[in-house]
Amino acid sequence: MKIFPHGAVGGEVTGSAYLVETDKARVLVDFGLFQGMAHADDKNRVPITNNFAGLNAVLLTHAHLDHTGRLPLLIQGGYTGPVYCTPATAEMTNLILRDAAKIQESDLERINRKRQRQGREPVTPLYRLADVEALMKLVKPVAYKQPVAVAPGITAQWVEAGHMLGSASIQLTVEDAGRKKVVVFSGDLGQRNAPILMDFEPFTSADLIFLESTYGDRDHQSFEETLNQFVEIVNIAVNERGKMLVPTFAVGRAQLLCTLLAWMFRKKKAPPFPVYLDSPMAIEATNIYAKHRELWDEEMQNFVAEASIRGELEQAGGHVSVTADDSKKLNEAPGPCLIMAGAGMCNAGRILHHLRANLWKPETHILIVGFQGVGTIGRALVDGAKEINIFGEPVAVKGRVHTLGGFSAHAGQTDLLWWFKSLAPGKPRVVLTHGEDGPRRELAKRILSDFGITCQMPAIAEVIEA
Repeated sequence: MKIFPHGAVGGEVTGSAYLVETDKARVLVDFGLFQGMAHADDKNRVPITNNFAGLNAVLLTHAHLDHTGRLPLLIQGGYTGPVYCTPATAEMTNLILRDAAKIQESDLERINRKRQRQGREPVTPLYRLADVEALMKLVKPVAYKQPVAVAPGITAQWVEAGHMLGSASIQLTVEDAGRKKVVVFSGDLGQRNAPILMDFEPFTSADLIFLESTYGDRDHQSFEETLNQFVEIVNIAVNERGKMLVPTFAVGRAQLLCTLLAWMFRKKKAPPFPVYLDSPMAIEATNIYAKHRELWDEEMQNFVAEASIRGELEQAGGHVSVTADDSKKLNEAPGPCLIMAGAGMCNAGRILHHLRANLWKPETHILIVGFQGVGTIGRALVDGAKEINIFGEPVAVKGRVHTLGGFSAHAGQTDLLWWFKSLAPGKPRVVLTHGEDGPRRELAKRILSDFGITCQMPAIAEVIEA
């Protein structure tokens, strides 16, 4: 058996993709988009080659774009086989890929107008909505904890990963050349004891493990401490009558923040103020969350039983913003108010317009609530940039930037080790992926010191043989 990583290796945290090849079958686990880094678009545009010919199946850990964003390219390459994932992941993938296709077409319309004025040839989108629609016809939902024969000699099983609605770790049981091997892909793991979703569920046996290492070098601030910090920032902004801008990942973080704000108003932790969810995608994702209450933890079940989250936010003066005109009107909205808008790393979307309109004002508060990739505007803000270029215009950073790491949907080092410890007694091979060089090196040191296992840290073209 050979496994070819086609992203999220060599110190990268996006573009997750693993091609598993045996003497009988070829299976692809995730096929995500490269994001944020220099030349990301060039990497995404690498044509589908023979590496992906003759695929038997595609398996998805979860729906985030860095794990699903290149899937429509398989349609362009002629793929017609099944795409297996949990039911919630199927719905979220449909939402996320449709949004990605629309953004590409919209962005390229603006880019091509500029290229036309320069006398240059137009560029085409990576894929179109028709490619997404064709892909979704191939999706086959699978239940958690139910083994599924996905290809000759390969059985797969999905268990809860606690990262986003429908997220999973995947265990492959592979019969290859007369031998049986068990390979586990962690996918992205969530924090234990975080609200809304149930905690991740580790596997107990594996010969080979691909483990994410996004925060392999550190733990987040505790959720309770982060919540207290959030309440403090909100009250300061309210007293200053400032705007709070939250670059929000539409799936996961937006739903968490809406829940926390409703709790804040319910418990009178802050006076009511308008909350704007300026993201059609986040609004749709919230509806999908509401549909899959079977995936919520007990605390969330009890919370919504008391009162409607949306009702409490609307009572405080908040509303959703669907159209572009709705979004533009928020520039005129007085503070205090809180605006959640995508994209989560400030590399696209409506948040850029809000930043351009408000970043230069001292009373503005920017709340960073998720991972910010190298090369993104979000990362520059976290790193203390004094000026940001938005749509070709330099904008001074006079507002205050707050990083709320405890709201991350990714496990910190301690939780990664907790997930791994049930697998460690079997002394499996461990391959660290989906992390920058520093975090994955630190996680490798801890796994070596705690469990006596030396980890591999592959480069982009490296082949893992098992």
